[in-house]
Amino acid sequence: MQSSPHRPWTHELGQRLRVHQPLKIVGTTVWIWIFFIGYFHLLRNPMRPVTEMPLTFVDDWIPFQPAWLIPYLSLWIYVGIAPGLQRNFRELVSYGLWSGALCLAGLAFFALWPTRVPHQVVDPEGFPGFALLRGIDAAGNACPSMHVAIAIFTACWIEHIFKSARVPLWLRGVNIAWFLAITYSTLATGQHVLLDALSGALLGGAFAWASLRWRASSSGAVERGAVVAIIDRH
Repeated sequence: MQSSPHRPWTHELGQRLRVHQPLKIVGTTVWIWIFFIGYFHLLRNPMRPVTEMPLTFVDDWIPFQPAWLIPYLSLWIYVGIAPGLQRNFRELVSYGLWSGALCLAGLAFFALWPTRVPHQVVDPEGFPGFALLRGIDAAGNACPSMHVAIAIFTACWIEHIFKSARVPLWLRGVNIAWFLAITYSTLATGQHVLLDALSGALLGGAFAWASLRWRASSSGAVERGAVVAIIDRH
């Protein structure tokens, strides 16, 4: 459903944000917490021999850049935007189920095919957050990159909502830029290699396509529609 052409986009987004706001905040937090339980269990207790991911020329070309830790961690703010903009309870539940299915698919990959990135000697250059990051999130559960998978899933949904609300192109561009920054940060911080990022993009993109094609409408019916690509400007 397209928003009314007579209603400002700011009103549309504001109305969406106010609907079930406490539930959206608590639900998103709990969803992330549940995912990390499974993520860290498989990280510390791999079920099969761990495969080291190969490096490509792109990985050799991108240097370690500790400042990109900030965009890397910003994912946990970014992922709250799409559920926060869901229009009603039914759509919120539908979004939660699709995003949960994406997370389960990622965990299944980690269980069946444990992977890690090659060991790299890096200098954090005064970024103490890296010591904490490496201590908590070791360089395992690498492929597919769930950082990228969840980011592209979120980006597609935000683009869909922004297009429906007729937001300005500059704001849609901010969404894409944020997604690209998160994706690049996975490589610049050495947490993932190119093949991890590409696999994560394919996984998250597939779930975004399916969730936008078969999604709950405000009336409760299943609405069929073409997925809105994040680079679409029509």
